[in-house]
Amino acid sequence: MKQEPDFFGEAELDLIYMARRLRDALKLEGFLTDAGVDYLVETGTYTGGFLFKRDLTGAFFYVVPADKEKAHAILIQNRMKPYAGD
Repeated sequence: MKQEPDFFGEAELDLIYMARRLRDALKLEGFLTDAGVDYLVETGTYTGGFLFKRDLTGAFFYVVPADKEKAHAILIQNRMKPYAGD
């Protein structure tokens, strides 16, 4: 379920997905909620574009490390690519 930052306290959270489109963010919220996974969504900027680089806004999804594998399985099952890091 979608939670506020206070819910997680000082816990270290792992980034599992960066949604570039609202449609993708809403889908993932539904998948995680249906599976009973607690998650945090924050907006942030990322650099996009091929020829012309620009800053864009996306939705960043975070979970506690204990739920990371379950969240990745949900993403893969629904043909979404988990965040792999830099």
